[in-house]
Formats: sequence, structure tokens, C-alpha cells
Amino acid sequence: MANPRLEGKVAIVTGAGSQNEGIGNGRAAAVLFAREGARVLLVDRRRSAAEETLAMITAEGGTGDIFEGDVTNPPDCEAMVAHAVSRWAKLDILDNNVGIGINGSVVTVSPEDWDLQMRVNVRSMMLTSKYAVPAMVAAGGGAIVNISSIAAMRGRGLTPYSASKGAVISLTKAMASDHGRDGIRVNCICPGPVYTPMVSARGMPAETRERRRRSSALGTEGTGWDVGYAALFLVSDEARWITGVVLPVDGGVLIN
Repeated sequence: MANPRLEGKVAIVTGAGSQNEGIGNGRAAAVLFAREGARVLLVDRRRSAAEETLAMITAEGGTGDIFEGDVTNPPDCEAMVAHAVSRWAKLDILDNNVGIGINGSVVTVSPEDWDLQMRVNVRSMMLTSKYAVPAMVAAGGGAIVNISSIAAMRGRGLTPYSASKGAVISLTKAMASDHGRDGIRVNCICPGPVYTPMVSARGMPAETRERRRRSSALGTEGTGWDVGYAALFLVSDEARWITGVVLPVDGGVLIN
């Protein structure tokens, strides 16, 4: 490949596996980063899920490694970054993909589920960044992408999820301000109703999937690749003057 966009870069992608067969946001980003020359550490709670992603990367001649860990656990986040730096001497990119969705309102959600939602969707990104940022400073700068959701921009019966993803947007903007002078860019992607293994694992009925497709202005269905390509742009040098941005990748759902 001539002039790969991430040549010489070292990346960590959390949630780099998939719950089911297919291409999720994290797997897509990891494959695309590796395809463009990055050495990619694949982080997942299930090593087997990350192994499938690594197989895709190595089949294309890319370079990757696996770290099995829980990004809600501080020691795992610290060890994750240390592993990448030990393996490849630096860290340039962090792509935060881990997240879960809990339905309900403030009346129906249990305090335990609320805390779980915030721990997985927000605390995890704070913890991974807590250890990644100093490593990026040591390397002379870097780029972080946090995955939020268009659910943060409109309420649709997913109040715990919407609140957590709104917090991801605020976290992104605050981090961009905090670390910009260190040469670290921090941006956020808000996917729309993309069809990923996480969705298919829940057994979505065909009529629901079709209704989701029709909800976009483009009338087409989004996939993990769409989110992955957006992440690739944001971590590349092509986006060198972009930070603190919230980018919907939703086929125009928000304008309908």
C-alpha cells in the first residue's frame, strides 16, 4: 500500500471483538487502522472475540496483538496501555468502543442498572484515557475517538443509555480542551441505528430492522464499517485540525 494513512502509528481499540458473527464498530475500526499501517492492540473481555478480529488483520498482512481485560477496572486499563507501549514503544491512538444499552426511564430503571450503565459507558472511557493520555504525551501527541450515540441527542425510551452517551459527548469536549496543548485531539462519533453483531445478537425482528433502515434520510442501513471509516478519518493526520467534534454517523436520521 502506498502511503498508508496510519503508517508507524500504534493504536488501542477497546471492544475490538464482536458479540456475534459480523462487523461491529470496534472490529471495523481495528481492521481499518491495521489496513492503513497501524499496529493495533485489540482489547476485549473475551479473548476469543478479539482473536477473530486479529485473524482478519493478519490475513491482510497487518500487525496486531490482544489484551484480554475489563475497561471498567483501573488495573486492567493501566496494564492495557503498558502492554501496547512495551510491545511497540509508544501509543498514538485510542478508540473507545465499549458500551451497553439499558432501556427505561428514571422511574423504571433500578439504581443498580443506572450505575452499571454509567460505569460501562462513561467510567470506562475515563479510565482508558487516564492511562493513555500520559503515554500519548510521551510520544508527542495522539488522537482519541469516543463512541457515543444519536440517543444522546434525542430521547426515545432509553433514558439511562441516552444520559450515559450524553456524558460521553461532554467528556469528549472537556478532554479536547484539557489536552489540546499536549497535541492530543479528542473527538466523538454518534452512530445512528447501525446493524451490528450487538444488534443481531438480540434477535431483532426483520420488520424492526426494516423500519430502522427506512428511518434514515438516505433510506439505507448503516454498518460497523461506516462508523469505522469515520474513526479512521478522525485519528488520521487528515483530521489534524479537528478536535472536540461530535460527528453523527446516522444516514441522516437526526434530520428526519
